[in-house]
Formats: sequence, C-alpha cells, structure tokens
Amino acid sequence: MGVFCGANAADYRAVLVADIDSGRVLYQEHANELNYPASLTKIMTLYLTFDALEHKRLHLDDYLIVSKYAADAQPVKLGLAAGSKITVEDAIKAVAVHSANDVARVLAENLKGGKEGNFAGLMTRVANEIGLEHTNFENSSGLPNDDHMSTARDIALLSMAVYKHFPQYWKYFGIKTWTYNGKTYTNTNRLLGVYPGCDGMKTGFTNKSKYSLVATAKRSNRHLIAVVLGAENKDIRANVATKMLNLGFAKIGENQNYEMPVQMRTNTAMPTQNNPIMKYTQDYKEPKKVAYNVGGAGVQFGAFSSMESAQRQAARVKDTIGVNTNIERNDSGLYRVRMTGISESDASRIKNLAVANGIDCYIFH
Repeated sequence: MGVFCGANAADYRAVLVADIDSGRVLYQEHANELNYPASLTKIMTLYLTFDALEHKRLHLDDYLIVSKYAADAQPVKLGLAAGSKITVEDAIKAVAVHSANDVARVLAENLKGGKEGNFAGLMTRVANEIGLEHTNFENSSGLPNDDHMSTARDIALLSMAVYKHFPQYWKYFGIKTWTYNGKTYTNTNRLLGVYPGCDGMKTGFTNKSKYSLVATAKRSNRHLIAVVLGAENKDIRANVATKMLNLGFAKIGENQNYEMPVQMRTNTAMPTQNNPIMKYTQDYKEPKKVAYNVGGAGVQFGAFSSMESAQRQAARVKDTIGVNTNIERNDSGLYRVRMTGISESDASRIKNLAVANGIDCYIFH
C-alpha cells in the first residue's frame, strides 16, 4: 500500500519527492528500481540542447533540417515533412510541450553527427557524468527499447541538473499551450495552472512504461520536484504527483527529517538504508587556497531560488575549497553562485577540486 490515501502501490511503480535546492529526498518508494522512462527521456535531449546553446554551438533562431528518418517518427509528432526546417526555439517548445518524437530526432541528428544512435551514446555518457547511476539511453525520444532504462532517482537528478545548470531555459517546461503553424498544442502536465506554484516539467507514456510524470512546484522560496513512474492512467499520475508535492511541502513546513540526498556526481557513495543521510561534511577535505589566472571562463556552483540558499552554497564553496564566489541574480529570479573571469585551465582545475569535495558545478564561457 502506498503512503497516499486513495493510491495503492500497485497503481504506480516508483515515486519520489525531493527539495531541488538541497537535493534532499523527502519521500520515496522504489526510487532505485529500473523502469522505462518513455518521454521523460526528452529531458536529457533538452539538457544537451541547452548545453549547445550555452556554448554557442546552437542559437535559438538557427534553423534545423528535418531528415526522412526524423519525419517518420511515430506516434506523437509535429508532422514535419522531410527536408523542411524548424528553428531551435520552436524545436525546444515542440519537445517540452507536445513531446514530439520527430522533433526530438531532429535535435539529436543536428547535435551529434546526423545519427540518433551517436546522440544516444552521448546522452548516456553525460548521464553518467552527472551522476545517473542506472540510466541507459538508446534514443532521443524514449520510444520503446528494452535496453532504454532509468530510475525515479536518476530522473529526479537529471531534472535538477537542468534547473541548476541551465536556469535561463527552465521556462520552456512551464509553457501550458503553444501554437505552431496554426495549430495549438496543450501541455499534458495537468498540474500546470492547477497546482499552486507548479512551474514544470514533463510527462511520458508508452505501453511498457505506462504513465509517468515529473512535476515541480515552488512555494515560499522552497522548490520541490516529484517523480511518478509507471502509473496506471493519467488521473493516477496527476493525483499521486499532487499528493507527493503536498507531502513534501508539509514535511518541510514541519521540519521533518529528510530520508536521503539526491546529489550529482561526487567521489562519495550514495547513502544506504543503514546510512540514510549524507551530510555535506562527509569526506570533508581541508580547504585549499586557489590561485588563478585571468581569462574568459567561469565556474558556476549552482542556481538557487532564494538568496539564503545561495549564501549557504557560497559559504560552503569558500570553506571547502577556498574559492571566493559572487552571487548574481538572473532574469528568472534565480541566485547563481559563480566565480568569473578566470582562465580555461584554472576553471577546469577548480571544477575538479570542487567535484572531488562533493560540490556540483560546471564551467561556462
């Protein structure tokens, strides 16, 4: 029996709710068991698209060419003809809102050597680098493949990585309707516009995976993520996600203990049932004074929904690796903890030092 009134454990395969800023899990069931992610796969496709935008390999107004292979994708699609073009921004919206399989293939082919298989290999490699421990991608869309697997924990971690690494593109997951070529598409995330504070993220379905959902919501400077895998129908998917978010906000309000963290790749093992809470002080290393050369690179140590969370992260970076950071507020209202104006080699060195001490970060230019 699941923890939620009116929802039996048999009605879904796995659930998880966590605090996005800290990565702390508030409740989970079967979060590390393998499942088919279906169109939740497209979160990774968009993650890599955002990375290409961030590093100027793509631009939002660039046009992408549709191959015959992409045009032949089934069943959910935008219906693009082979040889036609679509802008990168419209492609992002088509995937985020309509979950278009043909457009996911377009992105994959344009991002990695014209072949979706090459892109799937990149997806899996990056997933491993982020810290997804039980995920293997075989395509860009989540269409059925017996080797295409993930877990609720990994999906939550991937979603957090999108939010923290590319906050400027988070808005696309919150679009409720989108019109293209005269046709309007409605986001299948039922919590958008209904659940207070819901700001994203993505649904999925295949016959094998059943109905899945990642939903995020922000209240009083706390940002939560709920993952539901393998629900029997759309109603159960939405209802369980709603109840998980309610449970999460209630636990935060009552200051209840967290169960376990969801953290990006570090040199420490994930906690077990016998060691449920991994504190930031675990595997602590003496701070090192870091000298660096001036340049055009930088390191971001996270983006947070509150100044308080950003200040805690800045203090942690300072105490752990001896690096002074600045806190910048972006157009989305997120507080980014950054070190800027350093050389590429020093940025790489600082990133490696941070990761070795359990601090997630990435290099930007």
